[in-house]
Amino acid sequence: MALLEVRGLTGGYGETDILNGVDLDADTGEVVVIVGANGAGKSTLMKAIAGLVRIRAGHVRFAGEEIANAPAESMVLRGLAYVPQERNVFPSLTVEENLAMGVYAQPKRFREGKERALALFPDLAARLATPAGRLSGGQRQMVAIARALMLEPRLIMLDEPTAGLSPKFCSAIFARVQKIAQAGIGVLMVEQNARPALAIADRGVVLAMGRNRATAPGSALLTNPDIGRLFLGG
Repeated sequence: MALLEVRGLTGGYGETDILNGVDLDADTGEVVVIVGANGAGKSTLMKAIAGLVRIRAGHVRFAGEEIANAPAESMVLRGLAYVPQERNVFPSLTVEENLAMGVYAQPKRFREGKERALALFPDLAARLATPAGRLSGGQRQMVAIARALMLEPRLIMLDEPTAGLSPKFCSAIFARVQKIAQAGIGVLMVEQNARPALAIADRGVVLAMGRNRATAPGSALLTNPDIGRLFLGG
């Protein structure tokens, strides 16, 4: 049994289903990358798992427990962290205060969480007193990921973590994703930078029109000519 099991997930916004029976697994220490065209349902899938989009049918099991339509605020204490693409930091708070928000439910764990965060993102050590809104896009993304890791989740979900970033920061984010997985934390990631993301993925999932188009090891999807032509830009 995988850490996260999604089966036949159907749901969306209002009466409109964006997801039409999606299946997905993500396990401990594994990097799973979701790719697909704009409008395929990638971000909606992440939000549905995180409790932010209503699920009409199907199952979402985390560590063997059904969590479909569970309150979003309960996910962190279950060990599931979600980093949205936008508005993922508190811009008026300092970097250190942002990290503290990651342990608001268990504030006594701040010191150990901060130590882990700075070990993974050492560049943030010199910016702890800087408001997050003054950081570059790549630095803000690092703060968002670090905050999500403060309570040592079992699985972290990243929605487009390299969107709008320079190649340098893209490479840095992907390198940190690998380190997170090596530490035994599962990573579920939506990415438009599909090729470099699949290159570090244990498994890739291709979505099209809210349905599974393909699921295979990342390396296999990279070398599949049909997938390359239709979803990876040739």
